[in-house]
This record gives sequence, structure tokens and C-alpha cells, in this order.
Amino acid sequence: MTDFTSATDADGIATITWDVPGKSMNVLSLTGMAELDALIDAALADPAVRGVILTSGKKDFAGGMDLNVIAKMKESAGAEPARGLFDGIMRFHGLERKIELAGMDPKTKKGGKPIVAALPGTALGIGLEIPLSCHRIIAADNPTARIGLPEILVGIFPGAGGTTRLVRKLGPMAASPFLLEGKLSDPKKAQAAGIIDEVVAPDQLLARAREWVLGATDADLVKPWDAKGYKMPGGAPYHPAGFMTFVGASAMVMGKTMGVYPAARALLSAVYEGALVPFDTALRIEARWFTHVLMNPSSAAMIRSLFINKEALEKGANRPGVADQTVRRLGVLGAGMMGAGIAHVAASAGIEVVLIDATQEAADRGKAHSEGLLDKGMKRGKVTAAKKAEVLARITATADYAALSGADLVVEAVFEDPRVKAEVTARAEAVLPADAIFATNTSTLPITGLAKASTRPDRFIGIHFFSPVDKMMLVEIIKGVETGDLAVAKALDFVRQIRKTPIVVNDARFFYANRCIIPYINEGIRMVAEGVEPALVENAAKLVGLPLGPLQLVDETSIDLGVKIARATKAAMGDAYPDSAVDQVLFAMADAGRLGRKAHAGFYAYDDKGQRTGLWEGIADHWPVAADQPDLAEVQHRMLFVQALEAVRALEEGVLTDIREGDVGAILGWGFCPWSGGPFSWLDMLGAPRAVEIADRLAAAHGARFAAPRLLREMAERGESFYGRFAPDARAA
Repeated sequence: MTDFTSATDADGIATITWDVPGKSMNVLSLTGMAELDALIDAALADPAVRGVILTSGKKDFAGGMDLNVIAKMKESAGAEPARGLFDGIMRFHGLERKIELAGMDPKTKKGGKPIVAALPGTALGIGLEIPLSCHRIIAADNPTARIGLPEILVGIFPGAGGTTRLVRKLGPMAASPFLLEGKLSDPKKAQAAGIIDEVVAPDQLLARAREWVLGATDADLVKPWDAKGYKMPGGAPYHPAGFMTFVGASAMVMGKTMGVYPAARALLSAVYEGALVPFDTALRIEARWFTHVLMNPSSAAMIRSLFINKEALEKGANRPGVADQTVRRLGVLGAGMMGAGIAHVAASAGIEVVLIDATQEAADRGKAHSEGLLDKGMKRGKVTAAKKAEVLARITATADYAALSGADLVVEAVFEDPRVKAEVTARAEAVLPADAIFATNTSTLPITGLAKASTRPDRFIGIHFFSPVDKMMLVEIIKGVETGDLAVAKALDFVRQIRKTPIVVNDARFFYANRCIIPYINEGIRMVAEGVEPALVENAAKLVGLPLGPLQLVDETSIDLGVKIARATKAAMGDAYPDSAVDQVLFAMADAGRLGRKAHAGFYAYDDKGQRTGLWEGIADHWPVAADQPDLAEVQHRMLFVQALEAVRALEEGVLTDIREGDVGAILGWGFCPWSGGPFSWLDMLGAPRAVEIADRLAAAHGARFAAPRLLREMAERGESFYGRFAPDARAA
């Protein structure tokens, strides 16, 4: 079985079809590249072939590169991994340049064979870079298809010619959203942007491609950058307009990335330097910068966490081996923001939903939340009127628990009060089928304790959604002491259905995500109490790649929620409670009515519309700024280590059982420095000995919360890394 096949018709048109066996989406491998290269050679050498159509045997064209190829190119080069990567990338460039020049005379640019890309659906990454080297791109009018170059989102950039070609095709300014933001478009929008050339009805795709090949002239085959007198749209860097574009682009990249994402800076360098030289030289420059990024440990960590590990978890890497547990009918108890959000994502994924609240009015409000989200989607052109009606028709809003009688999964999302949760658990189980699974959505309450209200604790599980449910991709699944495999499988299959990413953890106070987030917030507040300048705290966090400073984060989640969690934690821990210094600040803010963004008053000041206007000037009146301020690295280490060490403790205690879940969960759940690949990847970058050294110094200066866990100290002594010791392949070995 091969990835590419070719067939030539009576008119001399060779149709090369990409159809990777056993895959729902085409991805390019080294074997596939060699096959395509050979088929292009054969078509160009065969005098009977007049032109080539490159298409797919699947509903989509291609999802990109098999990123494991990068590791193979590194490994094959032995002691010179950079050379192996560069040479491998240049082979991709060679293939695409062969397609682009298509056998034409180098001087006259005549005599080439027309090559057209016919895209039936989605074309991403290398799946668009190859078409960009073709002489024309024709796409089927498929509104669900996505066209684009999303590489920047996993820590690399389009390095197989996509960066150089798109900039020369559109100009640096027009290309920037697609390169620097990974923007994806449907075919019509991609055509309007100038990325593809035509959009036709799906049943006309191949016919139109044949028509174009048969009518193509020599002039149709010459790319603008290969034509005499080519000028870059918008101006090259030495042109006044182009110069201002690059100045603005540099400022934008630094503003958005804070300098911690190597791929964005490398991409901009490749574009700038490539714009100053001929096209083939620009491709070599792109390859060198791409190699530079691939050799950066940040890039490898991002690829591993945001692509390989994330995909493995979504495909059920840790799913128990039981039969399919696809959810047919979902019950949601509680129609507040969380319950309404869960109902919305489930109904949008095609699941029938019963949304229950104490009154019909409250249940209807929950359904109205979904209607509001759908209306916003319609305004943005992402939802049709038919889709809206379809989704809303799947949600039954009611106050009658009898409506749960056919549900195979119930998610309870009522107040964080064990008594209230126990009451609705009993009411639901009274009408549920015997084989139904009951899940509680909670961010802090131990699952084993809540399961005591259930008559079937083996079918009781925690499913922790993050707010807002429609936007947050992570779902934390928590196993109680008696939770059975069937319940775990049901929760995982449900998360797969709603197209989110699951992690599975064992029961403990705060589970995994919140046990790491809360110390981060507390460390920021603790520093304010110590007299650290609040602006230093907030900006230090952003400069190291955290999406929100701890003060802004507590404002967003609400200060009174922080107070409630602190009181509950103190009651549970007694004299062992470590955060009294934090409570002095948090409780004072709450007593002053500064409850965060919802109250238009918190650590930040807000205008009448709830928009932040800057840090609250009154902070210094309550907690004066000290004359001596810590350096930036000290503040950043405190905020990063307080999270990463907690992640290690979660692994050490068995709350986490898979470091992949720890890294993916940290990035998707609370935005832990995506450039790092997550806390375990970051500690591996530092090296265990260096991590222990910093932890010891922080512990001596700031307290036992920075004490290096026994596991980390042991790894430092043995010279081990987390991925060397705990990755699935390491465990198997």
C-alpha cells in the first residue's frame, strides 16, 4: 500500500491521488514524500503526460506533516542533528521547487507542464505548502474545510516553503495573520485573501482542474517571483512602505510573545532576510531559521505537548479497555453558567440534553445562554440559522427530574456545597437507569466524599470543566476511590464527543489543576503583602509567558471565591494551613468590597463597562511598596516553581499518573507557559540538578512551599529527566 498513486487518462492528464492507508486524514511522511517525488519525476519525464492534478482520495486534502518525521531526521544525522534537519528540509524544498518549475526552460520559462492542486476539503501545514508550489489551487466549496498554516500554534513556523511563498504572494502585511497567528479560513475566505485561486462546487472540482490543465499556457505556469521585474506586494524591507511594515511587525511580535516564543521571532527573521535576496536563496534562509527553531528545546517541548501528547490523550491513551461508551442522552443538573455551558457544548456536538434546574424559569435561562452563544456565532458567520435551530432543539429545559429517565450520563453542576450536591444526586439516581453514570462537576470538593451520597459509587465520577466551557479545551476527569473503569471510559468518551482534551487524575483536594493554580495566585498576593511592586509581579508573569498575572487572574475568578476556598481549606487543614499571610490581603480586599472584575473593583481598577484601567492605586496604601525590590528572575522563579513543584508532588502522590497529562493539562487548563511544553518539560529543560538548586535557594529565602520534593531530588542525584523516566516509551523499555 502506498500513500500516493497516479493514473493518466486519454487526454494525457496524470491525476496523483494522496490517500494514506488506515488514516482518516492525510499526513506527509518521509516515505510519502519520496513517493510523491518519484511520481512527479515520472510525470515530467513522460511525453504522454500534458499536465498533473494533485488531489486527495479522502474528504480532506491533508492535515499537515507527521511531526515524528522531525525526530527521524534528527536521529538519522547522528552527531549532527542540525545538519540532518537542514538537509531534510531542503529535500522538501527541492520537491516543491520541482513542482513549481515543472520542467520549464530555466531561461525562457517555457515548456513546463501545468500542475494544479484540487483540494476537496481541509488543507493545513504541508497540506497547503505543497499546493502553494503548484501553478493553481482550486478548492471545493466546502464550508467546513479549513485552509491555513497553523504551525506557529505548536511552536514552529511553516518551514517547507510556506513562509517564503505566502509572503511573496500576498506581501508581508497581508500574510502576517496566516503566518504569525495561524489563522485558518474556509475556502471562500481563503480565496478572498488570495491564498487559493478558485472555489468550485464539490462535484465540479476535478472537472475544473482538468479544464484548467488543458487550457493552461506557458505564462500561467510562471510564479510572480520567478518572473522578471517581480516586486513584493506592500514593498520589500528597503522600500519606505516595506520598512514601516517590518518595524510594525517586529513590535507586534514582541508585544504578543514577550520574546519567549522562538518560532515567531525566527519566522520574522526568515521573512525579513528572505525578502532581500532571490527566491531560491530565500528558501535556504527559511530552512536555516526553521532548523534553528527545531533545535530549540522550546520547539521540541511544544510539539511534544501540544501535538503528540495532546493527540494521544484525545485518542484515549489512558482509556480503560471496555466497550464503547458513547453518550446518547445527557442530563445536566443546574442551569447556571457552568451547567448551561455544558449543555451547549454537548448539544452542539449532537447529543440530546435534558437541562434541569429548580424552576422552569431558571432552566429556560440556561437554555437561553446557549441561544446567546449561537447568536454570536451567527454574527461572526460561524453558525447558520439551521444549525442554531438544530442545537436548541436538542436541549430540553425542565424542572422535572423524571425527564432524566432515558439518560445514560448525568453531569451535576450545582453549587459547591456538599449538601446541595448530595440532594440532587439522590433525586437523579431515583429516576436514572441502573447502568447510567453520574458525574459531578466540581473544582475543589473531593470526589470520594461526594460519592457517599450515591447508591452506586462505582458509577460516580468527577468531571471538572473550566470556565467558560465553550472556550476552554481542557476537561479534568477525577476518579474517586470506588470509581470503576466503566465510569472512566464513559467520561473519556463524552469528552471526546464534545471535542475537548481530557486528563484523568486520582482524587485529592483541588485535584491537579487547582492545586497548581491556587499556589500561583497566592504567591502573587504574598509578594504584594511583602511590598513587591504589583506591576513587577504582573509584568514578570507575562514576560515569562504566563497569560495572566496572578492579580489579574484572581480578579477574573473573583476574590470572594478565593476567600471561600481559603476558609474551606483552612477548616480542612487546621494548624497545617500555610497561607495566613495571603488571607490577610484577600480578606481585606473582600471586606472592602473589592471582589474583582464582577464588582468593577479588585486589584485592578475598572471603568463603568468593566474594562481594566490599570492596577488599583490604593494597593500601596494598604501594603506599601518596599524600597528594595527583587530582581525579575527572582519574581519569575517564585511564580513558576510554586506551580512546577506542586505538579511534581501531584505525580509523587499518585494524583497524576501520566506526565503527559500534567503538561497538557497545565497548558490548556491555566496557560502554564506554552513555550515550555508544561511544568515537567520545563523542569527537564532546566535539568533536575539545577531545579533542585533553585528550589533550595527559594526554600531558604521564602519557606517550605519551595522545598524540592523527594522525587525531584532523587532524579537530580541519578541524572534523570521526567520524560526519560516517566514517558510511556520509557516505561515500556
